[in-house]
Amino acid sequence: MVRFYHIAGWLTLLVLAFLTLSPLDVRPEIATPQIERFAAFVLLGFAFALAYPRRLTLAFLIVVGSAASLETLQLLTPDRHARLIDAAIKMSGGICGIIIGWLMTRLSLAKMPLSR
Repeated sequence: MVRFYHIAGWLTLLVLAFLTLSPLDVRPEIATPQIERFAAFVLLGFAFALAYPRRLTLAFLIVVGSAASLETLQLLTPDRHARLIDAAIKMSGGICGIIIGWLMTRLSLAKMPLSR
């Protein structure tokens, strides 16, 4: 199952990179931009927390680092803009996703019966 989360995490990051750096007319609109940013990075943080349950520092660095990097890379695109508030929303979403994934991991471990 962990392999699934590895693939899901890296695939989510790839999709987010494409959507973040592609022209605005390519990006789908589901909700307000702030909600979309937050939700997308919650999903990313969740996937990486489940993919690397014993390496949460790595998950944190990947998620928060990708939020900062992708926002900065928007400076290189002609129709996008990088803003500190957008990066903060992405980072906070990612951190929330990591916390949710960590809590789920902890709860599932607590429910496992002890083997004798």
